[in-house]
Amino acid sequence: MIQSYRFTSTALGAFLAAWPVMAQQTSDVVVPEPQTEVTQDFPGISDAARAALDAKAAGESVEAESWMVAAANPLAVEAGARVLREGGTAADAMVAVQAVLGLVEPQSSGLGGGAFLVWHDAATGEITTLDGRETAPLAADPRYFLDAEGEPLDFQTAVVSGRSVGTPGTPRLMEEAHRRWGQANWRSLFDDAIGLAEDGFTVSARLADSVAGAAETLAVFPATADYFLPGGAPLAAGDRLVNPDYADTLRQIAARGVAAFYTGEIAADIVAATRTDEHPGLLSLTDLARYEVIERPAICYEYRAHDVCGMGPPSSGAVAIAQILGKLEHFDLPSMDPQAPETRRLMGDATRLAFADRGRYLADSDFVPVPVKGLTDRDYLAARAELLRGDDALPEVAPGEPAWDHAALWGDDLREERPATSHISIVDAAGNVLSMTTTIESGFGARIFTRGLLLNNELTDFSFRTHAGGWPIANRVEPGKRPRSSMSPTIVLRDGEPVLSIGSPGGATIIGFTAQAIIAHLDWGMDVQEAVSMPHLVNSFGTYQIEAGTWAEDLVDPLSEMGFQTNVTALTSGLHAISIGESLRGGADPRREGIALGE
Repeated sequence: MIQSYRFTSTALGAFLAAWPVMAQQTSDVVVPEPQTEVTQDFPGISDAARAALDAKAAGESVEAESWMVAAANPLAVEAGARVLREGGTAADAMVAVQAVLGLVEPQSSGLGGGAFLVWHDAATGEITTLDGRETAPLAADPRYFLDAEGEPLDFQTAVVSGRSVGTPGTPRLMEEAHRRWGQANWRSLFDDAIGLAEDGFTVSARLADSVAGAAETLAVFPATADYFLPGGAPLAAGDRLVNPDYADTLRQIAARGVAAFYTGEIAADIVAATRTDEHPGLLSLTDLARYEVIERPAICYEYRAHDVCGMGPPSSGAVAIAQILGKLEHFDLPSMDPQAPETRRLMGDATRLAFADRGRYLADSDFVPVPVKGLTDRDYLAARAELLRGDDALPEVAPGEPAWDHAALWGDDLREERPATSHISIVDAAGNVLSMTTTIESGFGARIFTRGLLLNNELTDFSFRTHAGGWPIANRVEPGKRPRSSMSPTIVLRDGEPVLSIGSPGGATIIGFTAQAIIAHLDWGMDVQEAVSMPHLVNSFGTYQIEAGTWAEDLVDPLSEMGFQTNVTALTSGLHAISIGESLRGGADPRREGIALGE
């Protein structure tokens, strides 16, 4: 039986009107644009998954005792749930979830992209972070995105080309996580995805809307157009879609490990696909064969008796969130109204200051020195917090001078990332906790489709320019380098025990989305569903982005009077979170089609 989950503008208005009564709970449940009716059909999902969709629509978290998985599509969540139900670990379940997401949500993540993973080990108590970010080709140089006259390429022109494709890291990360922490049979982890690819799955409303919105660029490459625009028309919600090439790719990986992806015929096809007529890429078989996942030191910041832990460079997420929290801890945020202009003034300018530092100092630390300790030093952040003591918006922000001998050597890079990413949170029966954010960068990546999957456009996260103000830019392109990211997979601990796994898609706004949800949970006492449903207000680069169709619009005039530029817009995060206490509680962002599911 097909069951529809229909969220209408009428239902949204009633839901938001109940905000004061519902324990500060709020949500813009319209996907993907405000005031648009969307139907979510997921034939064949379990009664438990249907109940989880209903709970999300009602603004209620899902509770479980033993294990839980939260991700962006019910079909992917059910694949992970099967693995956990059969005794697999969070690492095993992640492999199954990611394999299905690459099929049913290909615009956001997949084998052709990269990811960051944060893991809390129940047996040892250790936090481990793994870097599966894409790398620039060895043949690239800092002028990679400059034209013959030395000027930056048009951004969209660079995206829709082989030049934007970095060496994918997600398959290697999946295998590395399974090698370290998995216990299920590797081959079995791909069964759900292979079955859905061969038998077909129902195209969701979100995928159909994404295809329609990107139809012009999806038509550029024939293989991409054949899959997403069959007969010249975009896929429609309710269509049955099969992907035998993806099933074949997964079968080879299941049988031979990810060596089947990084060498041989699959690797050759990936390289060939990047040799586009306009702005061909320089990715090579050598780049693929030599790719490695890197274990990085976790970045942990103590905030109100909690340790907030995440991924260090080349991710800017954990450092920026630490900076935001490190400034705000000097204010009595728990007693402040989440809807008050003063609260949002502090949060907005704290984020702006963090992004000023991010733009100058954060990049791949294997290639440039990054002052992580200086940027997260409590005294440094206390001094930066003093800038927030006023009544009005900061007229301008500039990078600070953290403790580091070479801080003045870098030029500022304020490049924004595009919001097409996905997040997975999992807790297994043994108490292991996983938080992983996974991406192909902008929607549908480079729009290059081969072997049943899309290739990323992650290299456009590098600065196109090599210098600013006479100084080299830390996030410039270099051979083998990993571009800076805002992905912020996070695990929060108290007294050494995990209490929250959280993260979001959203490009540069990931940092603001994740920081707000952490504050909502820790400072304002919201449960995870309330925290991820809360309307967004984000100020990364000077303009306060305010989520349309929510109570946040009431703050446009007060924030403008404080001196902020404002922009009312759709802010479609994809937060997924699991809180860990006497029981597990899961929250899935109502702006997308995911769920939390557990037993």
